[in-house]
Amino acid sequence: MTYESMMNFSDAWIGCWNRRYVNSVLANFSDKLEFVGPAACNIVGCSALRNRKELEDFWRTDPEQICILEFKLDYATCDERRRELNVVYDTNLNGDYIRAWEIT
Repeated sequence: MTYESMMNFSDAWIGCWNRRYVNSVLANFSDKLEFVGPAACNIVGCSALRNRKELEDFWRTDPEQICILEFKLDYATCDERRRELNVVYDTNLNGDYIRAWEIT
């Protein structure tokens, strides 16, 4: 993965989150995943989501529970040997600001 392709993917991925294009975001996750974060704890009352179906259900939660969702890309890194992309971003979730990252 080149730097340019890594940043293009990261920008597009953040854009899909911000527009709540759930299907586009989920297309990048395997069926076996672990999504850990304060958003899951605050909204659905669990410490982690364990598969793509749980993540989909979480992001399709009643819009009144997720009124504000804004991600701002800070940076991304890539480990070619591990075939791993790390995306670091700042999140505004209903007025709570959280520093977060995703590993894909």
